[in-house]
Amino acid sequence: MKTIRWGILSTAKIGIEQVIPAMQQARHTQVYAIASRGAERAEKAARDLKIPKHYASYEALLEDPEIDAIYNPLPNHLHVDWSVKALEAGKHVLCEKPIGMDTEDARRLQKAAADHPDLVVMEAFMYRYHPQWPIVIDAIRKGEIGQIKDIQAHFTYYNDNPENIRNKPGIGGGGLLDIGCYCVSSTRWAFGREPKRVSATQVIDPRFGVDTLTSGILDFGDGFGTFSCSTLADAWQGMVITGTKGRIRVPIPYNPQPHEPARIHVITGGKEKVHETEMVNQFTLQAEHFARVIGEGARPHISMDETIANMKVLDALAKSAEIREWVDI
Repeated sequence: MKTIRWGILSTAKIGIEQVIPAMQQARHTQVYAIASRGAERAEKAARDLKIPKHYASYEALLEDPEIDAIYNPLPNHLHVDWSVKALEAGKHVLCEKPIGMDTEDARRLQKAAADHPDLVVMEAFMYRYHPQWPIVIDAIRKGEIGQIKDIQAHFTYYNDNPENIRNKPGIGGGGLLDIGCYCVSSTRWAFGREPKRVSATQVIDPRFGVDTLTSGILDFGDGFGTFSCSTLADAWQGMVITGTKGRIRVPIPYNPQPHEPARIHVITGGKEKVHETEMVNQFTLQAEHFARVIGEGARPHISMDETIANMKVLDALAKSAEIREWVDI
């Protein structure tokens, strides 16, 4: 299979510290170029990470005919604009979550993707590629815990840096878009369908003007998904899926460490079975999946329809918190 040559838009921290090193370990993948708004930053990143090319502008990177695909970890408000420009330049696109500021924004990228059917566009929900999740979903679909009645998801960290993009309004900051999106995505996936309505409440920090705490309920008719996410709380995550015959506990649902196996606890009939995965890097697996989608025509784990569906729920949660009422999906 052809090796995919990647261009990285920006020297964002998540890319430099996590995604790029993991991508460099992926099969059929070469991180070929990186761009920044500053020539020195791009040169340093390329030197530190041993990337062959560097550019002092995103435009110059997109003009490079040797680049097949771009990874877009820019701030949320730039996801759609630069992903569309990449498509227009003939590049496949892997864009960080959330793929847009809201559903309307995301639909612009969906339209651009439809206009370029020979190119792949995919939202980078890296947790979807970890082998713990097929274990969870398989157990649910086989009915091991019966009918799902309740899912509780939690994702928090502490970040009070006013210069951090997650603490800036107008560019997609706040906990709901940054980490609440994981809770919503995984809950929808586990239930296997869309919620009928949602309710949410938020704490808007007066210093930053963004939500630093969001709690929500997703009503699936015969079961609920509840979640809390915060950017000003002790770092912790977890998920418990409760059914009529048992429950599943996922201690680290979203970013299990690559140097440790993940463990999934399935409790039925008062007995617990612990499934242990191999040690993997989910960012590496994400890059390999993307290469297979391009090179072999594999079905994307996350389609644009799935992306739009998740954004609709995030929009409804934000609206519910604003008007303090249930919002239909």
